[in-house]
Amino acid sequence: MTLVIYNTLTRDKEPLQPIEPGKVRMYVCGPTVYHEAHVGHAMSSIVFDFVRRYLEYRGYEVRHVMNFTDVDDKIIARANETGEEPGVIADRYVAQYQEQLDQLNVLRPTIFPRVSQTIPDIIKMVQGLIEQGHAYETPSGDVYFRVRTDTDYGKLSRRRLDEAISGTRVSSSEEKEDEGDFALWKAAKPGEPSWDSPWGKGRPGWHIECSAMNLRYLGEQIDIHGGGNDLIFPHHENEIAQTESYTCKTFARYWMHNGMLQLKGEKMSKSLGNLVTIDQFLSEHDSDVLRLMIAGSQYRKPLAFNDDVIADNERALSRLLGALRPASGSITSGPAVDELAVQVRRVREGFEAAMDDDFNTAGALGSLFELVRAVNTARAAGVGGEVFAGAQTELRTLVGVLGLRLQAPKSDGQSASPFVDLLLEIRTDLRKAKQWALADKVRDRLKDLGVIVEDSPQGSTWRMGE
Repeated sequence: MTLVIYNTLTRDKEPLQPIEPGKVRMYVCGPTVYHEAHVGHAMSSIVFDFVRRYLEYRGYEVRHVMNFTDVDDKIIARANETGEEPGVIADRYVAQYQEQLDQLNVLRPTIFPRVSQTIPDIIKMVQGLIEQGHAYETPSGDVYFRVRTDTDYGKLSRRRLDEAISGTRVSSSEEKEDEGDFALWKAAKPGEPSWDSPWGKGRPGWHIECSAMNLRYLGEQIDIHGGGNDLIFPHHENEIAQTESYTCKTFARYWMHNGMLQLKGEKMSKSLGNLVTIDQFLSEHDSDVLRLMIAGSQYRKPLAFNDDVIADNERALSRLLGALRPASGSITSGPAVDELAVQVRRVREGFEAAMDDDFNTAGALGSLFELVRAVNTARAAGVGGEVFAGAQTELRTLVGVLGLRLQAPKSDGQSASPFVDLLLEIRTDLRKAKQWALADKVRDRLKDLGVIVEDSPQGSTWRMGE
């Protein structure tokens, strides 16, 4: 099956056809580093980690760039609040986010560019746009992009220019030729970081940063440009306008956008004060839980974040871990063994078919849980040996494509496993003593707690419920 990707630009699924066969150039907009990152930031990073991991699983060589915006109004405002230098704040949160990506098992991008390290490239691009007539300098030293020189402006967001201006906050300036023009370079203000340029001291506008970093690290054309759907307009729209005006080439073949994480029905954001930081989440939950939450949803849709959703995915993680428990028998041939082998093949096919369909991680997870059921059924039937071990290896391989570690919780004296094992031992004794009612009560109460007891000729085992 051909891998297809939903392209925001065309509003349709399209077969993946990289610019260079076998290689994918992917740029993903990263965070503005002015405060602690929240799980909404993690969602975008994890979604595109799914994308990268599956592309590599399929044999593609992926050059993955994710930027840090370390020059921005928000960082300057934060510096004014705290009395710290903007660069100190940015450095701290860049280092923190990189560490958090490691904790979330997100593969580190090939390159982590920063705006402050790309200033010469930004100046060169702005100068080129001026020379081509797509941008102009104002008397105060600002530089703006002439939006009306881009005849297909609005093709990503499907907005006409006049609609975009009326429906969006647009910074007004008497020096702008048109209300829709956007800043490429901002003249320096007292107390702000600035760099020398042909137009005087200043700093780059937001949109030009990503275009310049794309050009430097990936070239004039890329395969996939990703980010949150809140960036479609104006950020990605403006990226297209300035980059394609500068190069006269199609910028990105596929535009991918993830939905927003929502807490109580609202987008999670610092401005709304309804965020949960990555550190807060990881202090209470395994990183696999967050990955399962995100994988269980269609990546382009909003994702509800609440205690019930977290609890559901805690249970899902327990089910996956339960499938990795050792075999309880040693049967290596027969119908049960043959059925398990068939299920393994079907699961791989189903997993790949789902992921080939616009990275349908929810469908892929459904296939994984079919394998979980098959492994548990085989264990209860006494299957062991090479086929059983191979099924568990296949499970680990496929969950690895989703970046799941499946690490058993560290023993801290609070693990329930020893207590369940003890209850199972007591139940076995009760069954031997023919105290069936009491034995059934233990089984039923365990089931109420989400623990499924399975009896077989080889003895009794348990697993977390499905």
